[in-house]
Amino acid sequence: MIYELRIYHCVTGRLSALLKRFENTTLEIWKRHGIRQAGFWTVLVGDGGNQDLHYLLAWESMAERETKWNGFMADKEWITARAKSEEDGPIIANIVNQFLQPTSFSALK
Repeated sequence: MIYELRIYHCVTGRLSALLKRFENTTLEIWKRHGIRQAGFWTVLVGDGGNQDLHYLLAWESMAERETKWNGFMADKEWITARAKSEEDGPIIANIVNQFLQPTSFSALK
């Protein structure tokens, strides 16, 4: 199992729009594509303040990730929903993306 850590740095004041998009749209589309989330977090204290969203996706392999993520990114419902959610302007300033491999002593394997 590998985990994909994605950190979205939002445009100031747009975190709520991103959270709404995930809650109301993105997660349902992910289900159709078989994308599994391991958790979502906002920053309570620390760098990024209240403008960042951190989340983990769980993958069996990089090949699985490539197939499912590419399908999601090409999904017409997703493309339409993303555009609609950004009618008031961009939501995300930038994205940090890392692939993590659990250690032998990790609670998540």
